[in-house]
Amino acid sequence: MRFSYHLLTNISWFFLRIIALINSKIRLFVKGRKTVFKVLSDKIQKQDRTIWIHAASLGEYEQGLPIIEQLKDTYPEHKMVLTFFSPSGYEVKKDSSPVDVVTYLPMDTLGNAKKLVQLIRPELAIFIKYEVWPNYLSELQTRNIPTLLVSAIFNERQAYFKFYGRFLRKALGCFTHIFAQDQQSKSLLQSLGLEQISVGGDTRFDRVTRILQQDNSLDFMTEFKDNNKCFVAGSTWRPDEDIIIDYINSAETQLKYVIAPHTIKSKTIQKLQKSITKKTVCFSSIKGSNLKETQVLIIDTIGLLTKIYSYADISYVGGGFETGLHNTLEPAVFGKAVIIGPNYHGFKEAEDLVALGGILPIQDQHDFEGMMQELQQDPVFAQETGGINKKYIQDQLGATTTIMDYIKTVINQE
Repeated sequence: MRFSYHLLTNISWFFLRIIALINSKIRLFVKGRKTVFKVLSDKIQKQDRTIWIHAASLGEYEQGLPIIEQLKDTYPEHKMVLTFFSPSGYEVKKDSSPVDVVTYLPMDTLGNAKKLVQLIRPELAIFIKYEVWPNYLSELQTRNIPTLLVSAIFNERQAYFKFYGRFLRKALGCFTHIFAQDQQSKSLLQSLGLEQISVGGDTRFDRVTRILQQDNSLDFMTEFKDNNKCFVAGSTWRPDEDIIIDYINSAETQLKYVIAPHTIKSKTIQKLQKSITKKTVCFSSIKGSNLKETQVLIIDTIGLLTKIYSYADISYVGGGFETGLHNTLEPAVFGKAVIIGPNYHGFKEAEDLVALGGILPIQDQHDFEGMMQELQQDPVFAQETGGINKKYIQDQLGATTTIMDYIKTVINQE
């Protein structure tokens, strides 16, 4: 099986380099890996003490950020090395992360694993959520480097629990310790004979709670909302927008609307704006606009959505009709009701909050209209719904402390 994995990895790399000729994202994926070893060689000296953190993409990075920040505070003498698998993580954070070195993770070959681990020489390696790379893990285990998988979540549909998953099961055994998000994940891993597991929770809750401690005020949003009720739809796709726009165009309420699409290409934004019959302005064009008289604000930039959610009386999170639900915790932490599309299964916090009644799933336009009407006409229902979300997040806090307590025992042994 190791030979098959090695062959598949090399074949994948061959075809990725071909696809890179016509695909800009894959081009970044390939190009970024050409300089990894030089970057590490230049930025890490023999006398440096290092800790290696690996995240697949931006979402996993945000999940691991509370740990990264705690590591920086607790071990300032160590260099923090962060690797990404995906361009969507690396390209966003290559110049803005609190770590010392940011680079791509080369393809998981035996040669790359040996060279990368030799260059980093980590005292500790931390992989976030899903990242299980057999050759890297084997190399770390061979060198007796403590290696953690944090905020991990598993289900019986994954290859680890199938008859053909022996090779991947062996890779899981390379971790010194696995911090699972929940008891179900721990039980599944124990069914494989693994013992180095504990329930550590999900560090995303620690991360999202810090939003409440920052200054979330935005002058343009204060002017736009102007003491009216406000609906904020974040990370929307076209099926989400079709439902929302039909409602906006026909609604007679004085509700203010903010739409922050997942895709902010100019053609997409122009099409969205033209489909709305009420006074609408894009964020990129608000200079000189009378925001108090504007009813719909389209956010055609990135980096503002988290703060904008703080102005919402009702939130909508996109992706539930399309490729996959986006982050529901960011609006939920503000203690407001959250509406989503029907495809939320596999997103634990969404499943939990739907069951508790804090997140409200809809199936179609009719459901959306009914939900909007109920939330606006019944303030007690709206308040109770938001309260469920806030309490749920508060009850999940503490994963970072649990993981850091373990890390301190590992580092102190060095």
